[in-house]
Amino acid sequence: MTFASEQGDRQTWIALLLVVACLIGFGTVMIYSSSSGLAQFRFDNGHFFLKRWTIRMVISLGVMAVMTRVDYRTLRKTARLLLAAGFFGLLIVLILKVFGIGNVRGANRWIPLPGGAFQPADLMRLALVIYLADSLIRRQQFIKDFQQGFMPHAIIIGLAMGMIILQPDLGTALAIGITCTLMLFLGGVRLQHVFATAFALLPILYFIIFIIGYRKERVLTFLFPADDVQGTGYHVAQSLLALGSGGLSGVGLGQGQQKYFFLPEPHTDFVFSIIGEELGLLGTLGVLLSFLIFGRLGFRIARTAPDAFGYMLASGLTSLILVYAFINMGVTTGLLPATGLPLPFISYGGSSLLFTLMATGILVSIGRQGARNKSALPNRSDMSPLRAFPRPGHTFG
Repeated sequence: MTFASEQGDRQTWIALLLVVACLIGFGTVMIYSSSSGLAQFRFDNGHFFLKRWTIRMVISLGVMAVMTRVDYRTLRKTARLLLAAGFFGLLIVLILKVFGIGNVRGANRWIPLPGGAFQPADLMRLALVIYLADSLIRRQQFIKDFQQGFMPHAIIIGLAMGMIILQPDLGTALAIGITCTLMLFLGGVRLQHVFATAFALLPILYFIIFIIGYRKERVLTFLFPADDVQGTGYHVAQSLLALGSGGLSGVGLGQGQQKYFFLPEPHTDFVFSIIGEELGLLGTLGVLLSFLIFGRLGFRIARTAPDAFGYMLASGLTSLILVYAFINMGVTTGLLPATGLPLPFISYGGSSLLFTLMATGILVSIGRQGARNKSALPNRSDMSPLRAFPRPGHTFG
C-alpha cells in the first residue's frame, strides 16, 4: 500500500466526520429556529428544546468518539446480544402499550425514562444491520439456498418489522425493511427469493394499510392531496406551503411563519420544510447534497474495508442513514405518504441521534482500519461506489 493511497483513505473518514459535523451544526441552528416559538408557548422558555438537544448532542458525540476508537470487528461478538436487546426493547414497548403507558399521539414507540424517553426501534435498526453483516458472512456457503440462506434472515427481519408495526410505526418498519433488503442483495441472496417473499406478503401489507388503523387515509391523501387539505392532508399541505413560500433563497433564517402552530412539531419530522421556507431551494439542495456526499464517502469506506464484514457493515450503515434521510425529504415534499421518520443529524430527537452518531462512529472505525490495510478486498479501490457493490450471485472469498 502506498503512502498516497493511505492518505486518500484517511481523508475519506475525515471528510465524513466533517460532513456530519456540518449537518449537526446546521441541525442545531434549525432546531432552535423551528422550536423557539413552540417552546416559549409550551414551557415559557424559548431555549427549552435547544438545551435538551445540546445535552443529547454532547452525549451522542461522546459515544461516537468512543466508537471511532473501537475495532469494529469486535461487534461481531456482540451482534446476537444487540439483536436480543433490540427485541427485548420492542417487547417492553408492546407490554407498556397494553397498560396504556408511553402513548404519544396515538402511538406507543417509547419507553418513558427520567428526563426523556427511549425508542427501542432505533436500537433495533442498528442491531439488525450489525447482525446481518455478521450472519450474511457466516452463512455464505448457504446464501443461495432458500431455507438455510434466505429464510433465517427473512424471519428475523420480518419479526422485527412486525413488532414495530404493532406500535404502530409502519414508516420505521419500511425503512428497516428497505435497508435489510439492500443488505441481503449485497450479501448474495437470490433476488428471486426476495421478490417471491415480497409478492407473498402483499396481502398482509394491503391489510395493514387499508384495513386497520389510519394508514389508508394517509395513502389516499398522498394519491389525492387536494381532497382534504384541512383534514388528513393538512400536514403535507402546510409542508408544501412552507417549501413553496421560501422560493430560491428563503424568507430569512428565523423569519418563517409555518413553525408558529401551522406545522405540527416543526423541529422533528418537518424540519426540512422549515429549512425550505427560511433558506429556500438553496438550503434544501444544500442538505440534499450533504447527504449525497455522506453516501459517497460511506460507500467508499465500504469498498476499502479490510474484510467482508467491514464491507457489509459500512454498506448497511450508510444505506440506513440515507434511507431515513430520503424518506423524510420525500414525505415533506409530498413525494411519499406521510410517516414520522426523523431527518438524520438534523431533526430533534434523543435515541435517534444517539444511534445515528453511533453508526457514524462505526463507519469511521471501518475507515480507519481500511486506511491501514487496503489489500483485503482487491481491485475495489479504483471503482465507483455503485460498481463496488457485489453483483447478484456474488459471494465473498
